[in-house]
Amino acid sequence: MSWKSIRLELARTPEFPGGSASRAYVIRLPVNDDGLIDEEAVKENTAMARVRRFWPNERDMSGYVIKTPKGWAFSYRVGEDDDETIFLLDRHVILPGEYITLTEPDGSQLPFRIATVQDLN
Repeated sequence: MSWKSIRLELARTPEFPGGSASRAYVIRLPVNDDGLIDEEAVKENTAMARVRRFWPNERDMSGYVIKTPKGWAFSYRVGEDDDETIFLLDRHVILPGEYITLTEPDGSQLPFRIATVQDLN
């Protein structure tokens, strides 16, 4: 297991048929040899599981990758109002070219492509 820096970029949507590299997240998570999140490593060092959101015409946001009763989420402030739920992140293989779906606080779902995965260790 090692901690990774993972870049997610907006995948194809009706508004962005070619996706959008400028709508992105960089997350830091421990990933095991099978490409899955190492939940025990997150529990041992929750402060290291971070997210940074980059969106044009909006301020960058920084927060944490947290485990909730609904699964994994990006959280920028205390409380659930701003959480962005990550669909089945605990079952997704985290490898370049794979896709992840995020549910924004307003309930809209957006697909993201894993653009890069780099070792932090």
